[in-house]
Amino acid sequence: MKKPVYKGHRNALPGPDDITREELPNGITILTRSNFNSPTISIKGYLNSGSLFDTDEKLGTSYLAANALMTGTHQHDFQSLYNEIESVGARLGFSSGTLSTSFSAHSLSEDLMLMLNLISESLRSPAFPQKEFNRLKNQLLTGLEIRAQDTSAMAELLFDQITYAGHPYQRPDEGYIETVQTIEREDLVSFYQRTFGPRGMVLAIVGAVEPAVAIDAVRQTLGDWTNENQEDLPEIPPALPLQKTASKAISIPGKSQSDIVMGCLAPDRLSPDYFPLRIGNNILGEFGMMGRLGQAVREEAGLAYYAYSSFSATLGPGAWEMIAGVNPANVDQTIGLITQEIKQFVAEPVSDDELSDSKSLYLGRMPLILESNDGVAISLLNMERFSLGLDYFLNYPKMIEAVSAEEILNASNKYLDPDRLAVAVAGP
Repeated sequence: MKKPVYKGHRNALPGPDDITREELPNGITILTRSNFNSPTISIKGYLNSGSLFDTDEKLGTSYLAANALMTGTHQHDFQSLYNEIESVGARLGFSSGTLSTSFSAHSLSEDLMLMLNLISESLRSPAFPQKEFNRLKNQLLTGLEIRAQDTSAMAELLFDQITYAGHPYQRPDEGYIETVQTIEREDLVSFYQRTFGPRGMVLAIVGAVEPAVAIDAVRQTLGDWTNENQEDLPEIPPALPLQKTASKAISIPGKSQSDIVMGCLAPDRLSPDYFPLRIGNNILGEFGMMGRLGQAVREEAGLAYYAYSSFSATLGPGAWEMIAGVNPANVDQTIGLITQEIKQFVAEPVSDDELSDSKSLYLGRMPLILESNDGVAISLLNMERFSLGLDYFLNYPKMIEAVSAEEILNASNKYLDPDRLAVAVAGP
């Protein structure tokens, strides 16, 4: 048998010439790209089944359902399922988020059919054994008790409650102790029956396999999957920005550190402000030793163990966060200094050097992300999820280079108002 030859070299950017996209009649979209530089494959995907489908009373159901998919199926019990995976040195896992349940597998290319069969089996015929459900539920309850003592996690939770007040995104995917306690095995079965199905599912396969072979393998294993009761992804409502600064604090006795999360809403991933805000955030609190925030709050003032910013954009409203871990005695002073940095950031354009450095970082980081099969597979999923187009990475350098200091200033002023911040603090 003649060995396929990979056209192109390892660092070539994915594009329409080497990405194959196929939609199956049952609603599954397949994206595949060959790379014969290593004998492995990466399989990643998602389907529309996340905590957005959970009721308030049983929040955490989607989280448990995703984690229970591999605790036993109608063909394998828990141990035999993992024995199959480990016998070929492969990896397979499922996880749940707000909008989707995701899966990820990595194996030798010769085990493609085995991994797709196990993915199909886990998705299509989970048994949700009672013993394993009890174990997962107890693990989650323990995790939530640990979360309640984690200053960083609780500050994030408070921030979401302020920023997304009245919006589904204010709820943690894992739920709360009181909601998880009410969940029974039958709730997982019901959730599975109404949310799991092929419609809207996206699957990426990257590695040492020809596109036609990969697509045919998916067709054989998942092409006949149907669920007439599968619900559509609920419409994601807009979130309303704060009209004035709002603060929440939670006391966690016995802690030696307080965590601060403050910030505002951000636009969705398809906003024209996305790239100016992404690069602006890098300047504010990511670049080098955590940008301007790290320099002012940690290096110069010595107030924080860490201080940085984070910008997230997805389907629906995102968030722009400024985060710091501090001595409890320094909370108010740190909040004041971060607010001062925000005021300066929205008052004047970033410098030419800051802009140039951040652009170089983003342009230099992209080939590293695309160096591995995993990185390419994740990128293909994002291209599909946000309808970015198969030529996204070919256009990416131009989109980065086009961002100006004025655009960063204008975009930042739309969202980041020093007088309308969400401020969350968790500590002793």
